[in-house]
Amino acid sequence: MKTSSSDHQNETKNSTIMKQPELGQKISELRKSKGLTQEELVEQCNISVRTIQRIEAGEVTPRSYTVKTILTALDYDLEEIKAQDTKITKEFKRLLLLEVDDTKEASFLNKQLTIAWISGIVYFVLGFAEFAVEYYRYFEDRMVTNQLVYIVLKVTILASIILFIRGFILTGKIFKNYLLRITSFIFIIIGILFYIYDILSLYIEEFNYEIVMSAEAVTYGVIGILFGISVLRLKNGLGAVATVTGVFEIITYAFMTTIILAIVGFFLLTPTIILEIILLYKVSEMLKAKRQEIDS
Repeated sequence: MKTSSSDHQNETKNSTIMKQPELGQKISELRKSKGLTQEELVEQCNISVRTIQRIEAGEVTPRSYTVKTILTALDYDLEEIKAQDTKITKEFKRLLLLEVDDTKEASFLNKQLTIAWISGIVYFVLGFAEFAVEYYRYFEDRMVTNQLVYIVLKVTILASIILFIRGFILTGKIFKNYLLRITSFIFIIIGILFYIYDILSLYIEEFNYEIVMSAEAVTYGVIGILFGISVLRLKNGLGAVATVTGVFEIITYAFMTTIILAIVGFFLLTPTIILEIILLYKVSEMLKAKRQEIDS
């Protein structure tokens, strides 16, 4: 079907990022339920075989017009989608741009991921100052800063951690990795609890830092191992960087769970955090490249 130049420009302007591979799987299921081969579907919707193959394989994200053309050829009633309120139907409506603009969502996710990896750098840098302050507090039994500076440092680091880990929650959403989303959320909750307790400890006369640090190492260790496993699951989408990051996380947090060798895990956090920052940066760049591809 031919369209005018203005229609083509509007279609390009309104093209958006839709979730794959769920969309391709849905189209494949509908085609097979009709007993059609990909070649037979092509004859009905005038779309190349290669395009159909790539859509069903989840390799490309088609425009809403292309999706609607395919569904029409498959006799799939879009009004049925609008009429139903199930969770699956709502997700499919979103894929077809019947409810939200996925381009704006992709732009939002890209900005939030950028904030996340930048926050990771802030956390990484401030972590060295935190280490120095805590070393003198716990092992030299003296404060090298006043309480206000100490509290400001802790609150700033906590804020950067929350924004940083939030990037993994968003990454889990993008890649449908629910374990990553859950463990990231738990990481944030644990961080908030321990940092609040750390600040309150300034006003607690009898503060046993050894017990607290041991509990912190074990807690972070257990959740960290699960977090590392969830990152490994990103290898199909992110390649070697996800594999290396996941392995480092599992090893790092495994050392922490031992308590005795927790100091080894602590030092391994340096390369681990760097890898996490790189991973979030890569996800952000992938979204950015995808938007540019669609816009062009």
